[in-house]
Amino acid sequence: MGSIHTNKTLFPGLFIMVGLIFLGIFIKSAVISLKSYDRVVTVKGLSEVEVPANKVIWPVVYKEIGDDLSVLYKSINTKNKIIIDYLKSKGLDENDISVAAPQIIDMNAERYQSQPSRYRYNITSILTVTSDKVALVMEIISTQSELLNKGVALTAGDYQYVTQYFYTALNDIKPKMIEEATANARAAAEKFARDSGSKLGKIKTANQGQFTISDRDANTPHIKTVRVVSTIEYMLKD
Repeated sequence: MGSIHTNKTLFPGLFIMVGLIFLGIFIKSAVISLKSYDRVVTVKGLSEVEVPANKVIWPVVYKEIGDDLSVLYKSINTKNKIIIDYLKSKGLDENDISVAAPQIIDMNAERYQSQPSRYRYNITSILTVTSDKVALVMEIISTQSELLNKGVALTAGDYQYVTQYFYTALNDIKPKMIEEATANARAAAEKFARDSGSKLGKIKTANQGQFTISDRDANTPHIKTVRVVSTIEYMLKD
């Protein structure tokens, strides 16, 4: 009976001992894994290029004032044709030019008009040039005063009608920029590894980052700065 009792108490003890040994091995393994996980370096790599805009949207705006709508509409139709013919003579295609419906303000109906207006109607006419001939459009903009000789005075300085420049060929430069950003990130990681007495291992995680396109400065909106920052996490090893 004593032998049976001893076996009953011995086996649970052995199981507990074996369990503790395995638990110790597991904990040791977890600590090693955690230390390995902590041995990383996170770096950022920048790539930045300047590119010329390849698309332009130019609102061609002028105003007409008067009291007779029918007369005003005739004047607008005449001036629209003058503008379109002028733009085509400069090298633009008719498909590059769109004409919006005139915007009419009845000055007598304006609630906040402090004093009676000399004219009843104030009409804004907008033609929009949308083209990939950026250099040509810029040249036309710089010489638009020629339209004055044809009886058309364009409106300038209105914040609602600003010429906009775009860069739409991002996919053409993406691969090279990503390659450059990755190389710059790796160079930074290698320097960190050398300074810390380690060697650079494999990439653990990588985030390409967002491409941004902005004007180089306020005076040259037709020149764009394209920028991307890649964030890469490298493993470090002894």
